[in-house]
Amino acid sequence: MDLFALETFLAVAEERSFSRAAVRLHRTQPAVSQAIAKLESELGEALFDRALRDATLTDAGEVLREYAQKLLNLRVEARHALGDLRSLHRGRLNIAANEYTCLYLLPVMDRFRREHPRVKVSVHRSLASRISDELLAHSVEIGVLSFKPEDRALKSIVVFRDELALVVNPRHPLARKHEVTIRDLGDENFVAHNVPSPQRMKVFEAFRRHKTQLRIDMELPSLESVRRFVELGNGCALVPMLTVERELKSGSLVHVKVRELQMERRLRLVHRREANLSHAALAFLRGVREYAESTGGSYCFSPERND
Repeated sequence: MDLFALETFLAVAEERSFSRAAVRLHRTQPAVSQAIAKLESELGEALFDRALRDATLTDAGEVLREYAQKLLNLRVEARHALGDLRSLHRGRLNIAANEYTCLYLLPVMDRFRREHPRVKVSVHRSLASRISDELLAHSVEIGVLSFKPEDRALKSIVVFRDELALVVNPRHPLARKHEVTIRDLGDENFVAHNVPSPQRMKVFEAFRRHKTQLRIDMELPSLESVRRFVELGNGCALVPMLTVERELKSGSLVHVKVRELQMERRLRLVHRREANLSHAALAFLRGVREYAESTGGSYCFSPERND
């Protein structure tokens, strides 16, 4: 039972004439009669009383008329819904990020939501090590990573350049120094995030290379808890600059440069390379590019080659 056959059936029922229905549909009368005959054969029921001249519906025809109208109304609704998606009057965008990368999203999402308030955005908190798998499993459409994904099925775009920052409480002795070396940190007590990461391994390697002990006396489950613990006057921490921007501006934390730890950290938006991205996702990527162009500084939009 196709929609054209139902449309033909409704035209005959409403016009009460095969010939007038043919004119309305811009079809020949034999074509209309053939479509109705095929529909009746498929359903196993006569839809019009052939004994009458005005195309009167049978009981089966009356039942079908109600459902046919519903199906054609659904077709119109579907077209409108797809039009709404194209015009971003509706839609959904699923993004995966971790605690750190989510901070990058906030100003970008603020702008996107102002421009497209009817698009529902859901940011799922996920471990960075799992985001690539979630993208390939179609669980989310876009992910945010601080490292380049290895899978060639994924495409990455560098959108933010961050750096590693040593931070201390203003009363800490290191707060009076503008710059230190790794060797100066051998006697310091560090507070660390207990989630493994490529950046963490680079820090350990840098301390080993300079034959300096990295003393981690406290490990905490989130960057937020690390930041707050150091604010209270407990040791020092190496954290992404993005996570402490507000505290550095307010003076509740102090940034001390470490000569040998000038590490750039790039944040990337990642999606499936061959994906047909939704209208919402495409609009989001356009918004990210426009935000980077208008804001500058650490924000950028640089697609990466996957050699």
